[in-house]
Amino acid sequence: MHWIDWVIVVIPTIIVIYIGVKAQKYVLGVSDFLAAGRVANRYVVAVAGMEAGLGLVSVIAIFQMYYKSGFAIGFWGAISVPIGLLMTLTGFVIYRYRETRCMTLAQFFEIRYSKRFRVFAGLLGWISGTINYAVFPAVGGRFLVYYLDMPQTVHIFGIPMSSYGLTMAAFLFVALVIVNLGGQITTMVTDCVQGIFSYAGYAIILITILCLFSWHQMSGAMLDRPVGRSMLDPFDTGKLTDFNVFYVIVGILSSVYSMMAWQGTSAFNCSAASPHEQKMGGILGRWRGGYASLMIVMLAVGGYTYLNHPSHALNAEMVQAEMQKNINLGNPVTTDAIRDQMQLPLALKHFLPMGVSGVFVALMIFLMTSTDVSYLHSWGTIFIQDVVLPARKKPFKPKSQLLLLRLSITFVAVFSWFFSMYFAQTTYILMFFALTGSIFLGGAGSCILGGLYWKKGTAAGAWGAMIVGSSLALIGFFGEHYWASNLYPWLVGNAPGFLDSFKVWLEWLGDCLPFVEWKVGPKNFPLSGQEIYFVTMICSISTYVVLSLLTCSEDFNMERMLHRGKYAREQKQIVEPEERPRILKKLLGIDEQFTLGDKILSWSVFIWTMANFALFIGIVFWNVFVWRWTKFGWANYFFIMNLVVGLVVGAVTSVWFTIGGAFGLHDMFRRLAELKRSVLDDGRVVAHMNVDDVALVEKVDHIVVKEAHPAGEGGK
Repeated sequence: MHWIDWVIVVIPTIIVIYIGVKAQKYVLGVSDFLAAGRVANRYVVAVAGMEAGLGLVSVIAIFQMYYKSGFAIGFWGAISVPIGLLMTLTGFVIYRYRETRCMTLAQFFEIRYSKRFRVFAGLLGWISGTINYAVFPAVGGRFLVYYLDMPQTVHIFGIPMSSYGLTMAAFLFVALVIVNLGGQITTMVTDCVQGIFSYAGYAIILITILCLFSWHQMSGAMLDRPVGRSMLDPFDTGKLTDFNVFYVIVGILSSVYSMMAWQGTSAFNCSAASPHEQKMGGILGRWRGGYASLMIVMLAVGGYTYLNHPSHALNAEMVQAEMQKNINLGNPVTTDAIRDQMQLPLALKHFLPMGVSGVFVALMIFLMTSTDVSYLHSWGTIFIQDVVLPARKKPFKPKSQLLLLRLSITFVAVFSWFFSMYFAQTTYILMFFALTGSIFLGGAGSCILGGLYWKKGTAAGAWGAMIVGSSLALIGFFGEHYWASNLYPWLVGNAPGFLDSFKVWLEWLGDCLPFVEWKVGPKNFPLSGQEIYFVTMICSISTYVVLSLLTCSEDFNMERMLHRGKYAREQKQIVEPEERPRILKKLLGIDEQFTLGDKILSWSVFIWTMANFALFIGIVFWNVFVWRWTKFGWANYFFIMNLVVGLVVGAVTSVWFTIGGAFGLHDMFRRLAELKRSVLDDGRVVAHMNVDDVALVEKVDHIVVKEAHPAGEGGK
């Protein structure tokens, strides 16, 4: 890169780190470190949450998906629009979870189920999440090594060291400094600042791509595909086996089932100033993407054009030659999956011009750092809060607890470095996420939904769902990883009869189910990670319901857990209206807490989203029953909807969230300065309630919670 590119990379990075260092002065208690004092407003939640949730690894994963499948598969994602809209507007799961005032998901599990289940779920989630996160540094490190054309080794004091390992170590160290300084406060602040900087960067890169490649070139490259593998015609994707229609369907189901179950950014779910503010942050999230998602898609399409369009044939040969050179030099490309990851970044390096290349690298570093910070915080704190803390009879002193939290975060970073250095990834990133994530997510969704919305859910049901879900997911994970190298050869040599029967049965089942193609062969495990996840969801739900009905002897006190009615802590509570609200208002989630601005925001999201969904239904109907569009017709459709409309909407939302994020940070700092903290607000639970809720419950229920008091002391 040119020195101008390096200036563009370094200056914003220094600014972000400086702001993070300044923000750590507000960390005065455990709840500050874990939940940013619960004072963030909606714009900070929305902007910082997007930056933390996207991440460089997600960008590379989306690159892979769009490079393989183009726009066609994404079209069917519109099926989920009404469901996603309903969940967003009503604050599905997230609102009730914020009402519990829990700082980790497993803390909620102890309130709702039992302490032992909290420890089990916390440990399981920590293992699943830590392994899942452990490939993040690898993807980021490879991206920088390849994009910056680093040598295989560098010599420091005469000692040869891997540039790949040093790159990962450097950025993990930066992330550790940020998160250990101030926990969730510095995490949210730096993520929000990076998000504000990024909006302008997204626009610059998007405009550059559109100047470098005409839509005629891009659509021409995507149109040149065999039958059944179209990148533009959604009705011609039958032979896409990895990112196919079934992948989309399972994604829709899992978005409901696993709502808020994944804990990589769990602290963002409890950091808002109120449940209402948390919900409004989610509603804003429907608009916050701006140019981000469009930029990622167009980078993938631009890269595909560069590597596949006849007019760029010589350039494509140069990229392949460079890839081979890196392989010959021993750079970290050891599997086909990893080569797939790095192909597109290599192409981008060749065609992004000076200055824009620096903007791109700065954005990728922002995304890598923001995700590292958020995930290190989540997985490091979960181990202490949900495994160590519940096992202690005496509470930690705040300083001791904060020290342990920082040490645990550091351990996760060190483990991730070693894992990334030596683990050979064999599948697509999104498939790896589905496999490792389902170890926890397969059962967690049942426990969350049942715990928040069903008063008859029991600890037995939660145990059963989690064990069944994690067991099936582990079978799938190890089966996928060792199928080609160990399992299939062993079956061929030791159980050929079983293998033949398994082939017949599985292929028959695949023929009976729509959109799936299950074939037993020597190279790939018969089920993808997404399909394994689907099986775990069905089995876990059934287990939770059956065991809960068999063991429920008393309904759970939901009002106490959600701090409603007489258990309310805040002054402003939802007041039940005298008349029933209109159905549409109920669907929009509008209640007495909504201001005029809140109502306008909700209605705008509803109208815009449903208009797009109506268009989707109309197009499907027309193509099925009236007249099938040609592939050129689909090319024109995606040009209008993704580029023309996307550019207009992105321009408005980029300015909107840049201003909103800046004012939101100012408001957050003001609230932190005025915040009154409680030493009891540290994540402990007694008698199915947070420790800092005990005094209120004793007062309103006229009881003494014995577990909350030392021997010989009474409650008032």
